[in-house]
Amino acid sequence: MNDLDASVFIHLFKNAYVQCFGHALQTPLSETESRQFSNHIFEETGLTIGWKSLKNYSFYALNDPVGKKENPSVATLDTLARYVLKAPYTDELQRKNKESHHPWWFRYKEQFHRQAAVTSPVVTVRHKRSFKTAVIAAVALVCILILFISLYRFGSARAASFTEDFHTVNEDSLQHHGWMVQMKDDVYWKRRVAQTGGLTLFTLPGDNWPDSGKATGIKNLLLHKIDGDCFTAEVHMSGFMPVENWQQAGLILLEDTAFTGKSLRLSIAYNDFSGGAPLNKEILIQAITSLGSGFAKPEEVAHKHLFTVGQDADDLIKSNMANTALRIEKQGNHLRLLYANGSFENSAFKEVVSWQFDIKPAYIGLFALKGFVRDGYCAPVCFKLFRLVQCAD
Repeated sequence: MNDLDASVFIHLFKNAYVQCFGHALQTPLSETESRQFSNHIFEETGLTIGWKSLKNYSFYALNDPVGKKENPSVATLDTLARYVLKAPYTDELQRKNKESHHPWWFRYKEQFHRQAAVTSPVVTVRHKRSFKTAVIAAVALVCILILFISLYRFGSARAASFTEDFHTVNEDSLQHHGWMVQMKDDVYWKRRVAQTGGLTLFTLPGDNWPDSGKATGIKNLLLHKIDGDCFTAEVHMSGFMPVENWQQAGLILLEDTAFTGKSLRLSIAYNDFSGGAPLNKEILIQAITSLGSGFAKPEEVAHKHLFTVGQDADDLIKSNMANTALRIEKQGNHLRLLYANGSFENSAFKEVVSWQFDIKPAYIGLFALKGFVRDGYCAPVCFKLFRLVQCAD
C-alpha cells in the first residue's frame, strides 16, 4: 500500500470508528471494543474483518509506536468503505460474483482525493493580495464547507448512532457518554460494578405505574437523551431471571423526567398475581404505556408469556435467560417491540407487538424495579450493551 492509499485508509478507518462508537478515535482499541467493532461491521455489511486486525489498525491509524506497518487487503478496504458508505448488505460469495473489482473502496478513495484537491491551499504568483482575491478565497472556503458537509452526510448517515458496552462504568465515563442517573440510591449505585463487563442495576422499590398513594419514581434510572422521532434502540442483559412479583428490568421511553408526560415501558418481568385469583408463576415480556398526569390507568399493550416457573425445568429456564435482549423500533407514531432470549448471545429477535402510539420521547432509560414493595429480594440485572441508532435525515 503506497503512501497515498495509506492516508486514505487511515481516514477511512477513523470514519468507520466514529460511525460505530459515535466519537473520534483517541486511543487504540481494546479487545472488547475490537470485537464489538468487528460484529457491527458484519451486522451492517455481511462481510467480516477480524477483531485482531481492527485492533492493529487502530494502533497504525494513531501512529502509535506499538503499531506495526499495516497493509490491509483490497477486500478489507472495500469492506470498510461499504460500512462507511452504507452499501447494500451482501456476503463474500455475492461480492466475489458481482463486485470482485471492489468498487466501494475505489469510490471512497476517489471522494477522498477529490476533497483533498479542493481543500489544498492555492498559492498565488502575485506579490499583493487584491480585494478580488480575498473574495474568491472566501467563496472557495464556503464551497469547501458545503462539499465537506455533503460528503460527511453521504459517508456517515449513521453518525447519530450510539453504542455503550459498559466496559467502564465509573461516573465520569458514563457522564461523558451522555448518561444521567435519576433518584440515585447510593448504596446500590456503588454496586453497579458487581459483575465484570457490564453495568449492574438492582430491582429496587419504585415504579412509574401511577398510584395516588405512592410517589412515582424509579431508583437508579439511567437516562440518555433522544433527538428525533425515528430510531431503533436495544439493550442486552445477562442472566436476569425475575423470581418475585413485579420484579422487572428493561427499556423505558419518557417525554420528561418527572413522569408527567407519556411513557412506554418494555420489560422482562415476573407475574403470579391476577386480582387475587390463582395464577401460574410466569416470566413474561410486558409492555406498558401511560398517557401521563391526569390519566390514572396505564395500558398493557403486550403480555408475552415465556416460561411457567415450577412447571418448566429451572435449569432450562436459566439457560434460556442467560442472554436476553429487548428492542424498540420507532418511526413516527408506529412502534414495534421485539425480544430475544437463549443460551447464546446471537439468538434472533422475535416480534412482541406492533401498533400506533403518539409519543414524542425526549429520553430513553435503562431500569430495574420491583414495584411498590419494600421487602423481598433486590435482584441484580447486568446490562451488557445498549445501542441507539437514529434514522438518517
